[in-house]
Amino acid sequence: MLRTGKFAGLWLLMAAALSVCLAQTLPSLPLPTDGAARVMALAGRVSVVKDTGKWVLNVGDLVPVQQLIETGPDGYAMFRVADGSTFEVYPDSRVVFRVNSGNWRDLLDVSIGRIKTHIQKLGGQPNHNRVHTPTAVISVRGTTFDVEVEPDGETLVLVEEGQVAVRHALVPGQERLVNPGEMLRVYPNRPLAKGGIDKGNVQRAVFRALSDALLTILAQGRMGGVGGAHVPTGVGDRPAPAPPPTAPPPPVTAPPPPPPTAPH
Repeated sequence: MLRTGKFAGLWLLMAAALSVCLAQTLPSLPLPTDGAARVMALAGRVSVVKDTGKWVLNVGDLVPVQQLIETGPDGYAMFRVADGSTFEVYPDSRVVFRVNSGNWRDLLDVSIGRIKTHIQKLGGQPNHNRVHTPTAVISVRGTTFDVEVEPDGETLVLVEEGQVAVRHALVPGQERLVNPGEMLRVYPNRPLAKGGIDKGNVQRAVFRALSDALLTILAQGRMGGVGGAHVPTGVGDRPAPAPPPTAPPPPVTAPPPPPPTAPH
């Protein structure tokens, strides 16, 4: 069996190669300038949830702050914000984008599911952002990392590049630093372990990260271009516009009878 360090190195190498492939296939869309997030890639069922129901998303759409993003069992989407940072939302996830509109450092609140976040540095300087889950607060300055939240709130943080600081959202205690190739598990009712880093399950996390990355690439191949048709996902979805009515065909009339002929 490969050692943890070798698994981490293999994972980092393959994840980086897949990220390069994805960057080369992203559509050329302008960056949002009003604090919104733009959909850069999408596959399957992805919606924003409002009081009136679910509104399906397309590539190129803008998602304003405080919107709940929901993916179905086959749903995946990548979003980009004004500073060039991106976040990816994987199947069966619920994520609120910038729930605290007064503090743009609070990027995402993940209630369940999996995300991947890449935070761009600003002119080579740290770019402070936070990701919240029911049990953890993850602080980043410029890095790439995965977050997975279980139904009971248990949180898994896996770092691909850079470094993140994790503190428990419910139990007081010191924060823990997570480095590339390391994984930290946060339990709902237990303080962060002194050792902090859970290396026993890195193998499982490696293959989960690779499968997510492959889903990202496959989503690009299934998009069929920018601005595809909206697909309803259930009751309350935005309906597709009805086709315009067509004019009825003109009535068919019999030809007039020939004029009578004079008698000889």
